[in-house]
Amino acid sequence: MEPMIKENLKAKAQTNQEKTEVVNALNSLLSNNQVYYQNLRGLHWMIEGDQFFVLHEKYEEWYTQAATNIDDVAERILTIGGKPSHTFEDYLAESDIKPVKNITSGSQGIEVVLNNNNILLNHYYQVIKAAEKAEDEGTVDLISGMISETEKRMWMLKAYLS
Repeated sequence: MEPMIKENLKAKAQTNQEKTEVVNALNSLLSNNQVYYQNLRGLHWMIEGDQFFVLHEKYEEWYTQAATNIDDVAERILTIGGKPSHTFEDYLAESDIKPVKNITSGSQGIEVVLNNNNILLNHYYQVIKAAEKAEDEGTVDLISGMISETEKRMWMLKAYLS
């Protein structure tokens, strides 16, 4: 085989491997976002006490944003030729965020949201690393905005718990 053809095949194989790594990182992020979303829905429904009005509304704001992020990540996976995870079984198997249940306390709920956001932030950075390696600027651009949004939310959550 001619050296130029061999080099092109090697580059294509590396590109496919890098794309697979981006898709895998995005699917892991998708799964974590799905569990995060459901945690927020549960917190929204279950909140009780003197923080009800503030947190009930805030949880709704956050799960609405999470739903947008979920859709954006799934569509990005499709855009780059992958298949998004799309079953609860997949989400639970792939997620580092664990489901929470029956949390009615405001401060306990905020701690859950803060911890979930920390996990999401780590996954955002993993996606960025894979996307940069693959020279996938579209994914980098998408995730960069989510990082900024998450960092700001975490700052606010920490301030709330202080």
